[in-house]
Amino acid sequence: MAKFSRAELESFRDKEVPDLLGDDLRLLFVGINPGLWTAATQTHFAHPVNRFYPALLRAGIIEREVSPSDGMDEADREHLRGRGIGITNLVRRATARADELSADELREGGERLLALVAERGPTVVAIAGITAYRTAFGQRKASVGRQPEPFGPAVLWVVPNPSGLNAHATVESLAQAYAEPARAAGILR
Repeated sequence: MAKFSRAELESFRDKEVPDLLGDDLRLLFVGINPGLWTAATQTHFAHPVNRFYPALLRAGIIEREVSPSDGMDEADREHLRGRGIGITNLVRRATARADELSADELREGGERLLALVAERGPTVVAIAGITAYRTAFGQRKASVGRQPEPFGPAVLWVVPNPSGLNAHATVESLAQAYAEPARAAGILR
């Protein structure tokens, strides 16, 4: 596993991580924004304590282990794209914590996300983080789960954030939450 000093990680502040999108985009996971480790490795959800990939594996959404903390290789990326899975973020710039983002940044990111979904046409969008979703889209009373309104051409789910800072979520609870939109996208039966 890669190791970074605090100073090395800080050097990645405000950097961007490219979206992971394939041609057959069925399920688009949306993070809040890249963390510094994610920016350093250019791999979404890369922090060693992030539970995103272990939850995807437990749910059966991916069929092999992905260990992103050193950075994904092309085979890892192709595995996700081949399963119809894409990953993007509401806000493109990296920060140490999502609470460093302004409400305006989240709203602007929401507009960018809607444009991306209209362009790429995923079946399902799963936004990881209820608080960020509420702010980005002005849905103050939204709760985790399938949302009643369509999201452009897609069905929208809000799922728990897999960050290690989300102490309420476990790999098992995340796997259950992520399996629902994966079923709706036709990735799981």
